[in-house]
Amino acid sequence: MNKQLTNKIFFTLVCLFAFRVLAYITVPGVDTDVIKSFFDANRSNAFGMFNMFSGGAVERFSIISLGIMPYITASIVMELVAATFPAIGKLKKERDGMIKYMQIIRYATVFITIIQAIGVSIGLNSANSGGPSAITIDIKQFIAISTVSMLTGTMLLVWLGEQITKHGIGNGTSLIIFAGIVSGIPAAIGNEIILATNSGDSLAFLKLIGMIVVIVLTIGAIIFVELGERRIPISYSRKVVMQNQNKRIMNYVPIKINLSGVIPPIFASAILMFPGTIFNAIENPIIQTINDFLNPGGYFFHLLMFLFVIFFSYFYASIVFNAKDISENLKKQGGFIPGVRPGASTAEFLNETASRLTFFGAIYLGLISTLPWVLVNFMGISFYFGGTSVLIVVQVALDTMRRIEAQIYMSKYETLSAVGL
Repeated sequence: MNKQLTNKIFFTLVCLFAFRVLAYITVPGVDTDVIKSFFDANRSNAFGMFNMFSGGAVERFSIISLGIMPYITASIVMELVAATFPAIGKLKKERDGMIKYMQIIRYATVFITIIQAIGVSIGLNSANSGGPSAITIDIKQFIAISTVSMLTGTMLLVWLGEQITKHGIGNGTSLIIFAGIVSGIPAAIGNEIILATNSGDSLAFLKLIGMIVVIVLTIGAIIFVELGERRIPISYSRKVVMQNQNKRIMNYVPIKINLSGVIPPIFASAILMFPGTIFNAIENPIIQTINDFLNPGGYFFHLLMFLFVIFFSYFYASIVFNAKDISENLKKQGGFIPGVRPGASTAEFLNETASRLTFFGAIYLGLISTLPWVLVNFMGISFYFGGTSVLIVVQVALDTMRRIEAQIYMSKYETLSAVGL
């Protein structure tokens, strides 16, 4: 392992350590014991999911309680706008335009964070209506303080994510979510073992073993699907082969089963959870009825989750896989798919193949996303185990391993080019 790669890994770990430190900085004016007791009673529902993604920051009411989700929500909105308006979409393809594009996302993140922070602060005031209040100062003063604190914490996370992406290993935003999820796994498993030991129920250990088996099978299925791909064979003319005989020419086009990655479940979760954050601050009976209808523990919520994941799978796959650009590049390089004419016919063939694979990938993501609700309701798990969380952990781990391997191979090639064979 070369020094450059070691420095990148060390920098990434330092940034993730800073993220974990921020999770323990509490917003002034709250009683953390009251908040913790509330989350202990709601560990297996949407509050448990929020707490899991934040690495326990929510139950401490940390300055990063909102996590990186406002940034992801802003990215979702910009992706939809870019797909709708070609002028915005062109910004992403230009260097100066990409800078403006990212700046717009940051401004949108600030706006969304302020709205969510106000909603969470008002919701916290009415969370324990029958018990002691979690807020120890004047409510108006608390809303102002918590909004500024959470805005600062969220923008710090955005900055840390960008620094990891630029100077570290892997995607910074994904690694921050990954670190938040992984940090709570040992404690959650330990609590399950303690509950199984102290319950006195002979079936408790069988449930625990069943839970472990389901988690292992889920991880295995995710790895199997994530590594699966369809390889479209490519042929080149003899002239092109002779001209590039000393270079490696890609002789196939790989199309993954899950083209959209982990983005659809994150998009769907962000969109479905955002109204609940806002509605909690509104006491209108009609709004509260809608909020109850969108309860994360209900059938309708998970039906919407399944449908949204499928929609975003197709939507994001159409963004990341551009068959027209691939066909044009193949035509310029003198390559073609055997039995398919170059140009429009190649693009149509690639689109059809990608659509068929995306169908199976979307169903797979939808099932993975609704798995936690099945486990919580039918296996009696006391913490929020999410298929989405396992998907994020496995995908980020695989992506980080690939990036580390790429860095190692690159350093080997640079060494060979410097010293010769």
